[in-house]
Amino acid sequence: MKIKILLAEDDSSLGFMISDQLKSDGYQVALCRDGAEAYKRFNDEIFHLCIFDVMMPKKDGFSLAKDVRKLNSDIPILFLSAKSMMEDKIEGFKSGGDDYLTKPFGVEELQLRVKALLKRVNVQVETTEIETIVHLGTYEFDSENYTLKSTNFNKSLTKKEAQILKVLLKFKNQVVPRETVLNAVWGQDDYFVGRSLDVFITKLRKYFQEDESIQILNIHGVGFKFEITEK
Repeated sequence: MKIKILLAEDDSSLGFMISDQLKSDGYQVALCRDGAEAYKRFNDEIFHLCIFDVMMPKKDGFSLAKDVRKLNSDIPILFLSAKSMMEDKIEGFKSGGDDYLTKPFGVEELQLRVKALLKRVNVQVETTEIETIVHLGTYEFDSENYTLKSTNFNKSLTKKEAQILKVLLKFKNQVVPRETVLNAVWGQDDYFVGRSLDVFITKLRKYFQEDESIQILNIHGVGFKFEITEK
């Protein structure tokens, strides 16, 4: 398996140039045109490195990094920006970034920074595959094929149901804010998608009703908690 990079860049020409260069260097690249799309992609797949443009529509690079850090505190994040002021770089590091590359930049500098970040976290590609089969109490969740099974239950989940469950599982036995789930699954957190989320949560609760050790709790004013009580 190749090292996989999430690239978020709204400038199509620059995005393709960076993507092609990284691919020629042997990396697998997912190119997104805005921050919201990138965050949804991050929730769906596993990546080893993120490269985020700072100025993007829907969700800027700094906000995207903050959201990514809620789901993964270790993945390296490299910012790309035309802003070279020290306060901009400081904001980038405060947002969770590991490095900051000012535009315009040379291909070699990008290559060296990517290599340095990957070396710093000592990426082991073979051990970072997504665990597609997860055992939850008496249930078995296949996150790749969107199925949820138990002895007397077999359900094909919709993509949204599976995505929501994956986010809840990343925060198992912890409180996950509503906006984290909404941004990860829908790329936005407005009222209408919020109502859709509540409907999906209700459905997921029904699917798990066979096992009393599993609960999806509403934490008033905050979000949800996928709780599994040890038997």
